[in-house]
Amino acid sequence: MTMATLPTYTHLLVDVKPIADTNRTVGWVQLNRPKAYNALCNSLMVELASALALLDNDPNVGAIVVTGNDKAFAAGADITELASQSAMDMHRTNPIGDWEAITHCKKPTIAAVNGFALGGGCELMMMCDMAIVGMGAKFGQPEVTIGVIPGAGGTQRLTRAIGKARAMQLTLTGQTFSGEEAYAMGLVSQVVADDEVVPTALALAETIAQKPAMAIQAAKQAINQAAETTLSAGLQVERHLFHLSFASADKTEGMAAFREKRPPVFTHH
Repeated sequence: MTMATLPTYTHLLVDVKPIADTNRTVGWVQLNRPKAYNALCNSLMVELASALALLDNDPNVGAIVVTGNDKAFAAGADITELASQSAMDMHRTNPIGDWEAITHCKKPTIAAVNGFALGGGCELMMMCDMAIVGMGAKFGQPEVTIGVIPGAGGTQRLTRAIGKARAMQLTLTGQTFSGEEAYAMGLVSQVVADDEVVPTALALAETIAQKPAMAIQAAKQAINQAAETTLSAGLQVERHLFHLSFASADKTEGMAAFREKRPPVFTHH
């Protein structure tokens, strides 16, 4: 897939970035509603689901970076859309349904976060597999301050990531916290200077994209199971995927290269 074959989006900038001296690429999705601090309106989330599916199905894409701009990853859901909605409207249309698209990606997803990641923005970041965040980033689940609660996984993913007590305090007060605090709590994978967020995320994506695709997908699936099931059930999934990995051509190449003391040449099959 090339830029020429990518659709044009209203609220996103989408690209595939080639990795030098390989046939591998990194998917790039940038939320692009700067005047609204990348507020997550329904049409943006529909576009995001479409773009992620396109990149996920491209065999050359090895990882996907999702980012915003210097001022905001995403400042939250679009309150102008939600203010007039009734309980029945929300139940009937289920606008949050499209938000889960990022969790369905088989490829690893990396959030690159500067500025505000509040409410739905924080939830969107938590749906990604990893997050590289700037020291100046601001996180929070402030929904209670406008009379509702998080509805896109905030109460569930935040609790699993940082524990009940801290999730309870942050969600019930709506207070914000910094990138360094997010890292200390285990919510994000790395905190760097603000101007290093995007380069660091891209470098991480390139590193992952060059690893054997089948093994990366299996490892992601197994790790996700760890958060969603018992230890014994998770171990069964891991063992099953471990056995399946022995069917890949990259397993044969990787072990041969190790024994022959040479760099492996993976075909991602």
